[in-house]
Amino acid sequence: MNFLITGAAGFLGSALANRLAREGHEVRGLDDLSTGDPQALSPDVLFTRGDVNDRPKLWTLLQEVDCVFHLAARVSVPESVLYPREYNAVNVGGTVSLMEAMRDVGVRRVVLISSGAVYGDQGEQPLRESATPNPHSPYAVSKLAAEYYVRTIGDLWNIETVSLRVFNAYGPGQHLPASHPPVIPFFLRQAVRGGTLVVHGSGSQTRDYVFIDDVLRCMLAAATAPGLNHAVINVGSGNETSTRELVRLVLETTQSKAEMITHSRTDPGVSRMCADLTLAREKLGYQPRISLAEGLRLTLERDARFSKDIPTRPLP
Repeated sequence: MNFLITGAAGFLGSALANRLAREGHEVRGLDDLSTGDPQALSPDVLFTRGDVNDRPKLWTLLQEVDCVFHLAARVSVPESVLYPREYNAVNVGGTVSLMEAMRDVGVRRVVLISSGAVYGDQGEQPLRESATPNPHSPYAVSKLAAEYYVRTIGDLWNIETVSLRVFNAYGPGQHLPASHPPVIPFFLRQAVRGGTLVVHGSGSQTRDYVFIDDVLRCMLAAATAPGLNHAVINVGSGNETSTRELVRLVLETTQSKAEMITHSRTDPGVSRMCADLTLAREKLGYQPRISLAEGLRLTLERDARFSKDIPTRPLP
């Protein structure tokens, strides 16, 4: 098959592009490199630097494409609070530009990578796709708006649409920006360096952490599975883990004596998050394979940034 991946140089995008290329598909990648790393991409991926709002460039890249994976987005919740206009321009405007270009060229399927953040605080867990969204940030609003645009424009122009609400994905190669880094790679780096692990709030807040290999299996299935038009599907592990439990696992995995401190005056965000995976099992044949403990171990083993920081320990 022929694929276009927007946001191809990002954490999920590069892993997906490389997997598809290894399997023999033709893969075109688009990324503006505002946060992505083109060095993460296989030479077999046909990479183009560009903006997802550039429709003439999209028209060129979409020729003879069977399916688009749309991952191009700004993804920092705290940053979106400061810059909501920019998040709307990229996450919403970019989605509309892509759908218009797909309409013009005649591409017939798109898989949008959305986010579990659209749920916000809910009274019941695990979170089902039928729950009324309650977004708490401009980032979450932009992802929800993108879902609606994809479905509506798809309906108008006979484009099959699938939205995957990915929860807290992690794994080797995840970006570590200086400001607001993702919690798992940040905790791992602090632990292997003997630094401090800061827990915001009480540490009882929970998240659903899902390893990248499991996410990729869902994404690949969504490209070809039948009967998915209009589907909105959760992608997670189906387990909720508190921040304190995450710290314990990180320290255990790294054999670190790093210190944990709490910062009770900061907002820890949504109190609980856990994905209901019923639809993913029914529609995509999905069953998570990697536990959080195993995923942390694999991240340490596969990511050279961490392995070079792990001190040599005597054999028992």
